[in-house]
Amino acid sequence: MSTDTSKQALHLAEDLRSAFKGLMREMRRDAERQDSGLSLLQTMLLHSVDEHPGIGVAELARMQQVRTPTMSAQVKALESAGLLERGAPDPQDRRRSGLQLSAAGQQRLHALRSQRLDWLAQRVARLSPAQLAALAAAIEPLNLIARP
Repeated sequence: MSTDTSKQALHLAEDLRSAFKGLMREMRRDAERQDSGLSLLQTMLLHSVDEHPGIGVAELARMQQVRTPTMSAQVKALESAGLLERGAPDPQDRRRSGLQLSAAGQQRLHALRSQRLDWLAQRVARLSPAQLAALAAAIEPLNLIARP
């Protein structure tokens, strides 16, 4: 990679980081205004369990980069709220039982996703036609950046 390309990548990375930081801050503010009764971490946990049904608490903690006791407390709160359920114990490790969304959890997650999509669509709709085209062109590269 040439020096010019490296400098350009560094500059774009900083601009991208700043844009994502602002976007996440606004999404958090909107989530707080919605008063869903869930923390950002709890909302992320519902998304993670939906994407990985049967995931265990320890795996979920690793995925979210939090300590297992912290995750256990969050999972218990979501279970108490009726949003998460534990499956049958793993025959290989009776201490482990997989997590899944309850019917209420699925409904809550669907409502949260709809609210988030509506919020984002309203923001995107404010863009000019040229900005919309630029955003559409950026989706594929952003997806490539997001891949491990």
